[in-house]
Amino acid sequence: MDWKNFVNHFNPMTCILSVEKKPDGGCGTIRIVTGNDGYLDSLALAAGGLDLDSNEKTEFVPNSEYTRYIPKDLNFEDVCYRCAVLKEPIHNSVRMSRYSFDMNVFLLPLECDDENVAYCSFTQVLLLKSDDNLLSMNISKETATDVISTCIKLQGDRPFHDIMQEVIEDIRSICAADFCCILLMDETRRSCSILGQAKAPDSPHEWMENYMDEDFYDLAETWQDTLSGSFCLVIRDEEDMEYVRERNPVWYQSLTSAGVEHLIIFPLISQGHLIGYIWVTNFDTEDTLRIKDTLELTTYFIASEIASHRFIDQLQALSRIDMLTGVMNRNAMNNRVSELSEAGEEELCHMGMVFADMNGLKYVNDNQGHMAGDMLLKNAAMILQSTFAGDEIYRVGGDEFLVMLHKTDMEDMQKKIGDVKRKSEMFENVSFSAGCCTLDGCRDIRRALSEADARMYKDKKDYYSRGKGIKR
Repeated sequence: MDWKNFVNHFNPMTCILSVEKKPDGGCGTIRIVTGNDGYLDSLALAAGGLDLDSNEKTEFVPNSEYTRYIPKDLNFEDVCYRCAVLKEPIHNSVRMSRYSFDMNVFLLPLECDDENVAYCSFTQVLLLKSDDNLLSMNISKETATDVISTCIKLQGDRPFHDIMQEVIEDIRSICAADFCCILLMDETRRSCSILGQAKAPDSPHEWMENYMDEDFYDLAETWQDTLSGSFCLVIRDEEDMEYVRERNPVWYQSLTSAGVEHLIIFPLISQGHLIGYIWVTNFDTEDTLRIKDTLELTTYFIASEIASHRFIDQLQALSRIDMLTGVMNRNAMNNRVSELSEAGEEELCHMGMVFADMNGLKYVNDNQGHMAGDMLLKNAAMILQSTFAGDEIYRVGGDEFLVMLHKTDMEDMQKKIGDVKRKSEMFENVSFSAGCCTLDGCRDIRRALSEADARMYKDKKDYYSRGKGIKR
């Protein structure tokens, strides 16, 4: 067969692939037999990292292994095998995480008399990358119905983590997998956290917390390289696991020691940024394609929901946190006071209020500049946080802080005020005047605040009367 003449009749980028048939029916070496000019040009660019200005494009050698031009990809090998050997026509939309575009790919089986090699055509059409390209996903109605039926729960008004845990339980059940997990990654803190996990009732799989030591983020960070730009990784057998061992021996050791024999893992991507992973382990490999489709569709819903939840958390933090000092702001204090004004006697019992006002901030701002004043405020907040650990700390004005304490009394608060003043001596120019009041015998939160504030101003008057500072 003149394959070159055959592919030249295709306008889109097209090549011919050969797939070696192993005696056991498995997939052997996959080669690019030939391609039309458009495909060969794209192949040369891909091998050169898509540098359009480079004059050093990789020369195509007919019948070369595909890994000469693109990284090894188990998903690519799977669709080639299914088409060429199993004679399945295939249309897929492929997310290309390593490039700025996605692809529509069409594979058609080709007849050949060779008992050891099977052939298929491979046509690719470039697409503009889109995070919302759901319509192009080649997923059965049954799978789509299953996933949408469970992911619609994400729109509920219950706590986010409770809903996500239920969704993970559902996804594990749909996949009939031994274990399912969503891992979130925080690049700034270089830390990982479990958003949800589920395992079969008889599963020997340990919960992920048992594996997450201080080095786990470093391990998870290597997964992207192991995926090698593919949109997922599928491990069905020992040969696939061997691929992981060659590319990432540390991860291989972690998987095998955990008893993982089969794995499908998808990165969770939002607006081009990796936010975590979802995976299932130890499933019926005869059902691999359906499980892979299930997770692929799930990633769209879950990644979007996680990103939205994080955004809302950030907005809430901005509305509640004083950005300079890191303690809560006046808006948060007003909301808390309103909440406590409606609280019952049991919640208010043994609560205490401490007003702490910095001495001399205006003098520092006027004479040393506002940067020096900001540093003063940061040091003051740090002292309060170390002294009142676990209590509610608010910056309610330029130089004024409020601390709400639970299960306290006057003796405890006065001792802590003394600790604050002693710690302040370790910092240049940091000084506090403070006053406190308990709610015992008085269930009026605003009256208690007014009393603590009055005592703070009395302490400030005494401070200046002793000549210990310049009035602000």
